[in-house]
Amino acid sequence: MSERPTPEELAEAIEEFLADELLPTLVDPRLRFRALVALNALGIVRRELGKLPPEDDAEQRALAARIRAGDVPPGALARVKADVEERLRIASPHYLQPHEGE
Repeated sequence: MSERPTPEELAEAIEEFLADELLPTLVDPRLRFRALVALNALGIVRRELGKLPPEDDAEQRALAARIRAGDVPPGALARVKADVEERLRIASPHYLQPHEGE
């Protein structure tokens, strides 16, 4: 699923916030050290994410094109619901809690 921002972009934005806006305000040496450790760890995560192969979303794009053209294949609604649920489990899992088991 080619969503924006990508996980790499999110990690980079957090790194920039921590390094450019938060870190300069920290005067407590312990907190400053912990922020630097967090920045380093986040950099590792971002680089690891960058090594993952891109997800192939060709099937979802093809289904979306068919639906836009008015050709809704059988099972399309179930597929779209499953895709949305998968995205929500990553982005905002709390939205699914009231609907678990439906």
